[in-house]
Amino acid sequence: MNAITQLEIDQQVFTLYDEYCHGGIDRREFLKRAAALGATALAMAHALMPRYAQAQTISFTDKRIRPSYELYPSPGGNSGEMRGYMVQPTGNGPFPAVLIVHENRGLNPYIEDVARRAAVAGFVALAPDGLYPDGGYPGNDDDGRSLQANLNQAKLRTDMLNSAKFLKSHKLSTGELGATGFCWGGSTTNWLAVALGADLQAAAPFYGAAAPTASVPKIKAPLLIHYASDDPRVNGMRPAYEEALKAAGASYEMHVYPGTRHGFHNNSTPRYNPEAAKLAWTRTIAFFKKNLA
Repeated sequence: MNAITQLEIDQQVFTLYDEYCHGGIDRREFLKRAAALGATALAMAHALMPRYAQAQTISFTDKRIRPSYELYPSPGGNSGEMRGYMVQPTGNGPFPAVLIVHENRGLNPYIEDVARRAAVAGFVALAPDGLYPDGGYPGNDDDGRSLQANLNQAKLRTDMLNSAKFLKSHKLSTGELGATGFCWGGSTTNWLAVALGADLQAAAPFYGAAAPTASVPKIKAPLLIHYASDDPRVNGMRPAYEEALKAAGASYEMHVYPGTRHGFHNNSTPRYNPEAAKLAWTRTIAFFKKNLA
């Protein structure tokens, strides 16, 4: 029998990490399975854990922005109320608005940083915390992932829909609304494009599950869809989604980033690909500026 190569070990660890990130196994099982592959694999597994302090790109005290936490009603959601991280550019506005939808673990520091990036680019951004009805993001992704999995998922999406409506009608907003999100947030961005119809002016999902094909004709906003090249679970949905978008006459662009894995935009883990993340974000900001002007 041929010895397993390091490349094969690396691929197995990444596959385990993807399963862990999406709730298929817990942290203990992830590390246990990685350890079974050897010491190098276990070290790699530990290295994949997020490091948020090193990932901050824009300080919450940056003079170009004004951040705050907002409470707002969310009828039909998990508690009837929501809390979000709102960041505006300096000035009185109004500004075009962008909703930032988190992954499957709540409003962690990476997503807050993305909201600040959007504000620096000239948008008023709202990053809702889907975990707020259960006490909010708990300070670590493991507990956050468990909390989010235990929420009523239909009501959680209602909380995101209400967040979008709150932002669109906010006094700081021009009423021109865009949405972007990552992983679960990418899937939710696709869903919001269906749910909001003409009330959404642009959507830019990152490696998110596609909207159901039967609902695609309800999408009115132009889409900018980002895919990692090595992401079988999400990419398997792409052909049917693209076919449905074409049939509906939707305006869309799809970009696949070579040499990337699911989560490549998240600069707090080694899955981060700096070149692809920069290109995807540059495209996203240009897309929003074009469609939310």
